[in-house]
Amino acid sequence: MLGSKIDLLKREWLDVVFANKNKAYGAYELRSTSAANTTKALLIASTIFVVAFVSPKIFNLIKGSLPEEEVVKQVEVVVAPPPPVNPDTPPPPPVEPPPPKQDQIKFPPPIVKPDNEVIDKEPVQIEDLKKADPGQKTIEGDPTADIVIAGPVGDGPKQAAVVEDTKVYDFVSIETQPGFPGGMEKFYAYLKKAVRYPAMAQENNIQGKVFLSFVVEKNGDLTDIKVERKLGGGTDEEAIRVLKASPRWTPGIQNGKPVRVKYNIPISFTLSQ
Repeated sequence: MLGSKIDLLKREWLDVVFANKNKAYGAYELRSTSAANTTKALLIASTIFVVAFVSPKIFNLIKGSLPEEEVVKQVEVVVAPPPPVNPDTPPPPPVEPPPPKQDQIKFPPPIVKPDNEVIDKEPVQIEDLKKADPGQKTIEGDPTADIVIAGPVGDGPKQAAVVEDTKVYDFVSIETQPGFPGGMEKFYAYLKKAVRYPAMAQENNIQGKVFLSFVVEKNGDLTDIKVERKLGGGTDEEAIRVLKASPRWTPGIQNGKPVRVKYNIPISFTLSQ
């Protein structure tokens, strides 16, 4: 009993302390509800502190998610009226173009009129046009005059830089697919002659297909030869060797020009019985 922890606020101890005493005085009720009141006060104070600490961050998040209203500033521009036109001011004289280097003879376009409205006038002769250019009116030329070009002068059309097409196309989507000279039958005939069955594959009875991919260049060479699915026993290396020694192919054509094309092909290895 003496070594145990004593809680003087428990109901049993309060009853012992206030035995034969006036419990309605107030001290008994105050002590019995002290623990509950302390817990409530602690919860309320903690809630107020958390709300006060978090509310600025929540306000900033809400403020950042709302679009800011764009303030349009209106500026009033006053345009000055144009100066009054003086009716007594004479118009500027017309500017006559400089005389041409070669004489011109008035040669108006033909107009179809009735015979009674035709004015007898000697037409311009061919001999006159050999000595002078036709124009809207007869003008005496000045051989020493400079050539005048009316209108803006540009640089003229510029030739675009030639960009070499180095893209590797898929043989399925190409206009004209690459191929072996003479067709694929000739290619398989070449493989039949060129392939040497590896000794390791013969000893282990390895048969099947080696799937390869390569790029047919613009000049027909085969480059970037890769084994996509291996068979083993030296067959993979033999398939690469045969493709490297292959004659040049006919390149693929796209937009009328030879291009680089990726090609896939299987090479079979079969032991004759």
